[in-house]
Amino acid sequence: MVTKNQIKLVKSLQQKKYRNKFGQFVAEGKKLVGELLSSGIEVVEIYALSEEILGDTSQKTILVSPSEMGKMSGLKTPSEVLAVFTMAEPETIDFVDWTLVLDAVRDPGNLGTIIRLCDWYGVKHLICSVDTVDVYNPKVLQATMGSVARVNVMYTDIDQFLKSSDLPIFGTFMDGANIYRTKLPDKGILVMGNEANGISDQITALVQKKIGIPQYGTQTAESLNVATATAVLLNEIRREA
Repeated sequence: MVTKNQIKLVKSLQQKKYRNKFGQFVAEGKKLVGELLSSGIEVVEIYALSEEILGDTSQKTILVSPSEMGKMSGLKTPSEVLAVFTMAEPETIDFVDWTLVLDAVRDPGNLGTIIRLCDWYGVKHLICSVDTVDVYNPKVLQATMGSVARVNVMYTDIDQFLKSSDLPIFGTFMDGANIYRTKLPDKGILVMGNEANGISDQITALVQKKIGIPQYGTQTAESLNVATATAVLLNEIRREA
């Protein structure tokens, strides 16, 4: 049986300040919860409408009513299962492959999609500026479709991070060199910028090679969505490998 305090705690975790305070986050949906459970991330509690939803699991499930699930859920249409997990400690960056860096990406859907792209293209490490949207934002987690369990996401001062690396630093710009005519190394750092303003001046100063995606269609299209651009660039990086 779920208590009022448990419902209150789960609901509070929809907000970043409480996630940071308790070191916990909420995941909703059978696929996402299942992926996180299989990844080894420490689970605190699982709440479900029935014990059969997750199938064979050694984790104890607290049964709740649809009304109680609705009070805890951050979704317009609550899922059948919700779980509270402990935030994972970021892994050490090994710099043996390409690393993706995000400079102030603010949209949860964009970050979630970029995490899925990192998973798809085998980019293990995703480094985010401190003003990038929180990876544990419920909308981000939903957009990752479970890929968040397989990508190491770290928040840090990306200015210092870039200065500490010996890898070549590539940044994406509207007037950058044609990515399809650029010889790419086996490993490096790719910086993607903010949806509205691109890469900040401070980070631009650290970029060693400006690259871009050529425009073939109408010139009235202002730019590509940052997640879409990331997909094109990661595909080209892996094609060159």
